[in-house]
Amino acid sequence: MSVAPARDPQASGSLARGVLALLLLVLNTLFWCSLLFAAALVKLVLPFEAARRRLDPLLNAIATGWVSGNSAWMRLTQRTAWALPALEGLDRNSWYLVSCNHQSWVDILVLQRVLNRKVPMLKFFLKRELLYVPVMGLAWWALDFPFMRRHSKAALRRDPALRSQDEATALKACEKFRRVPTCVMNFVEGTRFTAKKHAVQASPYRHLLKPKTGALASSLQALGPQFSSMLDFTIVYPEGVPTFWQFLCGGTPRIVVRCTHRPVPSITAASGDDASGRAALARWLAEVWEEKDREIDAVLRGTAAPPRAA
Repeated sequence: MSVAPARDPQASGSLARGVLALLLLVLNTLFWCSLLFAAALVKLVLPFEAARRRLDPLLNAIATGWVSGNSAWMRLTQRTAWALPALEGLDRNSWYLVSCNHQSWVDILVLQRVLNRKVPMLKFFLKRELLYVPVMGLAWWALDFPFMRRHSKAALRRDPALRSQDEATALKACEKFRRVPTCVMNFVEGTRFTAKKHAVQASPYRHLLKPKTGALASSLQALGPQFSSMLDFTIVYPEGVPTFWQFLCGGTPRIVVRCTHRPVPSITAASGDDASGRAALARWLAEVWEEKDREIDAVLRGTAAPPRAA
């Protein structure tokens, strides 16, 4: 007679935790999105500047409620130890340029928790394909998130004019942010870090992909004078980068977040018509990325100064 293998209680608990966290995430999203879509419908019916100026703060307030709800279910279901920066002197009525390394979809939840109610609503560039994601695609559209149709390097070599189309799309999207204080978020690597992508790029960094200037330059051209400062975040998962499901199941023991306040780069350096200026911006960003790479290495080696525990 065969004996059934013993069930791992830790694995069962992780599954239950993940299912509960996912359920709470879905319920929180559906609740706030129902309010968001109602306000977005009014925005669609009344596409006037005066109406948009009144509706945009309401839409952002609803999104802030969603982020607060996410922080609540994370506190309830996760045992993650958070080491967070002391973000002082920030203003919810100012504009900020935000950058960060990118490893997982969890990064977005991390940044939202860190910045929620300290600065204006965090908005970031999205691939155009994400517009068709159920529920969230419509929510991102209602909140004026910039959707980008990114062309491959091969396509750009065949038709250099496509680069101007990408820049014009980004510029138009960013100009919507002039109406209401906003944090414009850039994952300047352009994609999530993987060992395969790192090898294909022959990246000079140990823990990062090569940074790109496109979205950053567009943000500076559209809103440069309005940005108070640049908030440069570094996210480290010392026990390994989790998938979204692993995070929901409680498989992320620690998250370390660092933030460096940087002066906003020169608008001239971001000009798409100035090759030397764009090269200067690329050199500056490469220096930032070298510093970030060393910081990640120090955290992983345990030699970094400990940040404030949350």
